[in-house]
Amino acid sequence: MNETLNNIEVAMFYLMIIAYLLSTVMYWLTLVSKKVWLEHLATGITILGLAGNTVALIVRTIIAQRPPLSNGYEFILTFCWGIVAVYLFAEFRYKIKALGSFVMPLPFLLLTFIIMKMGPEERVASAIPPALKSQWLTFHVITAMLAYGAFAISFGLGVMYLLKSRSDDENGKSNAKGWISRFPASQILDELAYKIIGFAFPLLTLCIITGAIWANYAWGTYWSWDPKETWSLITWIIYAAYLHVRLMYGWKGKKAAWMEVFGFLAVLFTFFGVNYLLPGLHSYA
Repeated sequence: MNETLNNIEVAMFYLMIIAYLLSTVMYWLTLVSKKVWLEHLATGITILGLAGNTVALIVRTIIAQRPPLSNGYEFILTFCWGIVAVYLFAEFRYKIKALGSFVMPLPFLLLTFIIMKMGPEERVASAIPPALKSQWLTFHVITAMLAYGAFAISFGLGVMYLLKSRSDDENGKSNAKGWISRFPASQILDELAYKIIGFAFPLLTLCIITGAIWANYAWGTYWSWDPKETWSLITWIIYAAYLHVRLMYGWKGKKAAWMEVFGFLAVLFTFFGVNYLLPGLHSYA
C-alpha cells in the first residue's frame, strides 16, 4: 500500500514540476502574443499543477499519518501550494494574466531546489520529532504558507511596477512598448500589491504568534531569539514599515515597489537561509 502511495506522490511531484515549468513558458508567451487560447492554456496548466500539488500533500499526509509539515521537502511543497493557490485567486479576481510570468517561475525554482539539493533520504516521510507534536504547528505553517504565498504575489507585482514605471512620463501616462505594454497601468499594480500585502500581513502576524505559542509548548519559552524567530521578526518589520509609510506618509510607486521586492527576499532568507545556513532550533526544517 505504502509503495503504491509513494509512487503516486513521486508521479505528482514530477507532474507539478512539469506543469509549473510549462505554465511559466506559456505565461511568457502570452506577453508576446495576444492569442487568448495561450492565456487559457497557461491558466489550465497552472490549475493542473496545483491539483498535483494538492494530491502530493494529501498522499504524504496519508503515508506519514500526520500533516506534511515536518521537514524541508514538505515545507517546500506547502510553500509552492500557497504561492500557486494565492496566484490563481489573484488571476481570477483581478484578471492580470501577465502576473503569472513573474510568479510561476518561483514554484518551479523551489521544486528544482528539491531535485538539486535534497537527496532521497531528505524526502522520506520520517517520524515526527517530539518538538513538532502540537496542533499549533499546523496553524503556524498554514498561516505561513498563505502569507508567504501572498508575499510572492506582491513581489511579482513589485517587479512589474518597476518595469512598467520606467516608461511612464511625469503625469503617470505610460509610453510602454512591446511586451511591457501588456501590463496593467502602474497605479493598478501599485494598489493591488498594497491589497495583497494588507491580506498577507495579518497572516504573518498570526504565524509569529502561533509560532511563539508552539515554541513555549515545545521548548518552554515563547521567544528565544532563534535565527528563524529573528528573521521572521525582521520580515514582519519590513512589511509593517511598508504599511506604516504607505498609510502615514503616502509612500507609493517605486519606493513601495522596492520594499515589496526586499520584503520577499527577506521571506526567502527566512525560509531557506535560516534553515540551511544558520544553526538553530529550526535547523530540522
